[in-house]
Amino acid sequence: MRGHLEFISRSWDRLQSSFWFLPSVMAISAMAAAILLIWLDTLEAARLGWIDERTYAFGPESARAILSAIAGSMITVAGVTFSMTMLTLQLASSQFGPRMLRNFMRDRGNQIVLGTFLSTFVYCLLVLASVRGSGEAVFVPVIAVTFGMILAVASLATLIYFIHHIATSIRIETILAKLAVEARATALRVFPEHDHTLAPFPVKPSAEALPPTFDDDSRSVVASGGGYIQSINLDALRQIAITNDLVVRVEGRVGDFVPNKGSLVAAFPYGRVSDGVADDLSNAFSFGQERTPDQDIEFSLRRFVEIAQRALSPGVNDPTTALYCLDRLGEVLGILAGRHFPSGQILDQDRKLRVVFDPVTFADLAESAFAAVAGYGIGDRDLVARLLDVMERCSRGAATSDRETIMRMHDAIRAASAVSGFGVAKTAAHPIRE
Repeated sequence: MRGHLEFISRSWDRLQSSFWFLPSVMAISAMAAAILLIWLDTLEAARLGWIDERTYAFGPESARAILSAIAGSMITVAGVTFSMTMLTLQLASSQFGPRMLRNFMRDRGNQIVLGTFLSTFVYCLLVLASVRGSGEAVFVPVIAVTFGMILAVASLATLIYFIHHIATSIRIETILAKLAVEARATALRVFPEHDHTLAPFPVKPSAEALPPTFDDDSRSVVASGGGYIQSINLDALRQIAITNDLVVRVEGRVGDFVPNKGSLVAAFPYGRVSDGVADDLSNAFSFGQERTPDQDIEFSLRRFVEIAQRALSPGVNDPTTALYCLDRLGEVLGILAGRHFPSGQILDQDRKLRVVFDPVTFADLAESAFAAVAGYGIGDRDLVARLLDVMERCSRGAATSDRETIMRMHDAIRAASAVSGFGVAKTAAHPIRE
């Protein structure tokens, strides 16, 4: 049951974040509004004093002309809007990497703009179909036509907003700011604040923590379909392990690719892992065709690194963008340095081991990001100076072992920069403060 609820929740989240969901909802709402207003017009609102016929006097032909003009212009503008959106996606993909497409597709501003134009078009078509102008059956929905004109004015304002929005959304500063917001949210959601009752620093789980016969008497639970691990419900795994008196070892991290029938967890002992329990364990994992930043902090940092690497490539040669990326990277890593990283072992109330997994450490995240950027920009003096400063600042709030790892890389990058002929003095751009 828990697995079905989680599947429904994940499906609803994917549906809400899709590009077509909001425009579809807006179009359906426009259909409902058209039906409602036409119904109000059939109540002879003018005779009841709801409106002044002398002020709002539409004949059948003028009503048709107004609605036809609005509908025709809206579908044209919607096509232009869609074309501009596709051009923006192409530019973002080539300039900043294909991983940026997800953010542009989820942009609520673009969805609302397209939904407004489509809604106005659908609304005007339905109202246009209700206009009658022959014999005694003449019917002009005055209220509905008036509301259509209001929608046309609102659509014009939306078009102006769209032009401004599309111009600002492709600026590197805007893109990096949005990525930083997502990365900060992931860091705060996945990694709690320091708790002195927990292990102070992450500890890699050792093989000795598992039962001696774990490998010989454990059942491997496999994935029913391939894809990237987007989330792992560790609380659900712990509860399943407690309920069935199991020890569960998670075989992968969030962000790892698991092929079809690939191993997800190993559960000990084999005899207590029924098919139903195996299904529950499998349902604790969420898969997708791509990595997402919901729980994957490595992916969140990787997007900054990818933009920096593209900016430093010979074809682009934009080191200023790389400096912006380092600033944002340092901001997120600075937040992570003050968070509590998991130990890799989850116990029950009796301090009995229930779940073992491979935890991510601050040193893993920082070392991977800094090394990737340094590999492309070791010959740029300004970039190396900024990189060394960011590394030094990030190391301050880290655990002792993580700090030592980062500072060893710090010294190695400084030495490599000196060998390349672009050595950075210790007090060059940003002094290293002890």
